[in-house]
Amino acid sequence: MTDTSLKILTGINRTAAPSSGSTILVNDLYSAMPETHTIFLGREPVANTWQAAFSQLITLATTKRPHGPDFDPYLDELTREVGALIEKIQPHAIHAQYLGFALSQAFARTAGNIPIIAIAHGPEVMVAEHSAREREGLNEVAAASTAIVTPTFALADRIGRLTGHRFTDRLTVIPWGIQLSHAQTRDRPATSSGPLSLVHAGRLDDNKSTITAIEALALTEQAHHLTVIGHGTQREHLEQRAVELGLRDRVQFDPFLPRAELWRRLPNYDAFVFTTRGLEAFGLVLIEAQAHGLPVAYSDLPGVREILGGAGIPYTPGDPRSLAVVLDEMAQTPHQRGALAKAALHNVRRYDIDTTAHQVRELTLRVIS
Repeated sequence: MTDTSLKILTGINRTAAPSSGSTILVNDLYSAMPETHTIFLGREPVANTWQAAFSQLITLATTKRPHGPDFDPYLDELTREVGALIEKIQPHAIHAQYLGFALSQAFARTAGNIPIIAIAHGPEVMVAEHSAREREGLNEVAAASTAIVTPTFALADRIGRLTGHRFTDRLTVIPWGIQLSHAQTRDRPATSSGPLSLVHAGRLDDNKSTITAIEALALTEQAHHLTVIGHGTQREHLEQRAVELGLRDRVQFDPFLPRAELWRRLPNYDAFVFTTRGLEAFGLVLIEAQAHGLPVAYSDLPGVREILGGAGIPYTPGDPRSLAVVLDEMAQTPHQRGALAKAALHNVRRYDIDTTAHQVRELTLRVIS
């Protein structure tokens, strides 16, 4: 089997657009594998930039339904649709994105002799830790997979525990990556010891814990300014909390930005604030910030420490006072921020999407052979 003849079937059971860390990763990953023929299963509407990443894009017809009384009939219907597509496409391998979600379960039930590489993204692991039903799905896909890819050893360990360590020999750690060549670093050195211009970007939900950054600003000695970029269920609550704390003029909320616009703006800030308090599979935005020369204040989680490699300042997850101390320290020591920026640029060299794509492709070829 040669690279040019490799046919991969994959998909994500949601709108086909780069609108989250996982979908952005998948878009970048298969764009970096032009020598393969990749067929993607997704949902309408389809973004033009998304469609360009794949050799072929097929929109799923089965109406999506959440967990509840209608879920089993939905999964059966989706499985029939996916089975018919597999019979028609005859891929050499299947990449099951999200270990245990409905589309991956449909792949597991219809792949037959076609090898499956399950790719874990994190959210499916998080829900499996709190739901027996989701845990069953995760174990079903793990059992049907020849290999299971995770971006960190920390996430691999959590999957091992959820599966009773029955599939440890199938776990492979391949770090995610970004298009490093497109990033631009700051063109001004860190010399000021005054208040910082901070940025936080990502989904605004309870686990991402953006509230930690907002409440930290009310505890800092210096009047730092925070820009929050993103959307999610916590947006209104976060805005109200900022007003309650008297931070209306120091916290700015901007909507989700396409990657090109986010990357254009990142070099304008002094530091990036990362606030996730629970499971974080990888955190692409961390290396996006580092690629633009930003020092990072991060919640001290195992997977995050693994990714940053010491090129950042940790604080206690979910603790605004701990974060406030870190922010004031960063503001008072511009030489430290400069050193962190250099360390960030050195660390991020490990995370080029071309390297990720090469490793995923090589694993696929080994699995097939």
